[in-house]
Order: sequence, then C-alpha cells, then structure tokens
Amino acid sequence: MSQLAPEDLSILLVEPSPVQRKVIIKHLQQESITQIEQAEDIQSAQASVAQHVPDLIVCALHFKDGTGLELLNHIRHQNTSADVPFMLVSSEWRKEQLEEFKQAGVVAILPKPFDSAHLATAINSTIDLLSNDELELELFDVHDVRVLLVDDSKLARNHIKRVLLNLGIKRITEAENGAQAKQILIDNMFDLVVTDFNMPELDGRELTEYIRQQSQQSHIPILMVSSEANDAHLAHIERSGVNAICDKPFEPNMVKKILFGLLNQ
Repeated sequence: MSQLAPEDLSILLVEPSPVQRKVIIKHLQQESITQIEQAEDIQSAQASVAQHVPDLIVCALHFKDGTGLELLNHIRHQNTSADVPFMLVSSEWRKEQLEEFKQAGVVAILPKPFDSAHLATAINSTIDLLSNDELELELFDVHDVRVLLVDDSKLARNHIKRVLLNLGIKRITEAENGAQAKQILIDNMFDLVVTDFNMPELDGRELTEYIRQQSQQSHIPILMVSSEANDAHLAHIERSGVNAICDKPFEPNMVKKILFGLLNQ
C-alpha cells in the first residue's frame, strides 16, 4: 500500500477565534496541507462531519455552544466518523481536563502556541493511523501474534486496537479492567499484553505483578500505556515488571518500534 502524504489529508479545523484559525491554517499549509474546512462552533462542526467525513479533526477546547470533548464524544458515537483521528489544540494544562481526551484516544494534544515540530509529529501520527504498515517480525508471522488488550475506556481500546490492526495484529482479545484480564489469562495464552495503568478493581501495575508472580505466563512481554507524567511514578511502574511504557496519546510509529523490540526478543 502506498503511503499517504500530508497533502492527501482533508482537515476539519474547529476553532472559535478567526485569528487562531488563520494561525493554525498557516501551520497546516507549511506542512503541505491545503484541503481545510473550517467551523467556528460545535454545531457547524457536527454538520460538516455529517456532510463530509474528514481525515483529521483539529479542534479547540472551549466554544460558546459546547466543548471539544462533546464534539469528540459525538463523532465517536457515529458509525461514519467513529474512527476519525482527533487532535486537540488548547492552552489547557490541568491534567484532569486533558485526561478524558487522552482516554478517548486522541492522536495528539498540541499546546497553544505550538511549533512546527509539534504539528509535524501529530500529522505523521495521523498518517500512520490511516495507513496499513504491517510489522515484519524475524521469529514468527505478525498475524499469529495473540494480544490481550486491557483498558477500562472503550474509546481508548478502539484507538489502540486500530493501531495494532494497522500493524497486522489481528488476534486481539479485549478486557475492560485488570480483574477481567486476570480471568482471561487463566484460560488463554498470549504473546503480548497491552494494558492501561489507571483502571478500577485491578490496575495495570497490579495486573503486571499478578502476571509476573502468579500466572503461568510470567515471561510474557507487557506494554504499559499510561498518561502519567511523574518520573518517580513511572519508575515504580517499571519496577513492577513491565517491558516498556508508552504515553497516551498512543503514537503508532513509536508503538511499532516498541513492539518490534518486544516481539523479536
């Protein structure tokens, strides 16, 4: 399959400020993106998506008629637009305000103001998400890899699953939390566990400790997906026995590199 290029992408830019729209459009054009539709509020954005589903939605957080999160939830529950990559552009820095976007599987969260490097990384992640780029493994066929995907957010699972499917991983079993994953592991064998950290009942660290200390699959590679930014906290997670930690948002190219390393050991 031929790789998409930035100029192939169609973008819906949702931003209430005309000045900010001009700034963001200039950045997009510098990345060779010219197919740009504009919306200034949630209602017009929903109408635009209903008429034409874009390759990427670039959206602010606050509007007079709602929030970017409301738009994200709306498109995620429409059959035609559920998989559209979504990029948040916001000056918001509070963790609790951004966490819901991370859990919903956004392709990127860009600060205001952002620079060209930020945008280029986000655009590349979008292209990776829209392209099939199968992982070529030395030891076995990627189609045979059995993955247990654990996350309490269905939206996050859908996003991660899409990345895995694009890499050629088809045998994916889902669990809503660590407790459910624990039961699944008793009766099923896997080649890889991809798990969120923050979950009810049994979190990612506790699930990792169970796998390493009590399960019959103690040597299985574990990729932890976390929105935690505290270095000391991440070090504590690593000590529980995970093989790798990946940030949310879940960048496809980074995941490909991590999985190549884990599955070729």
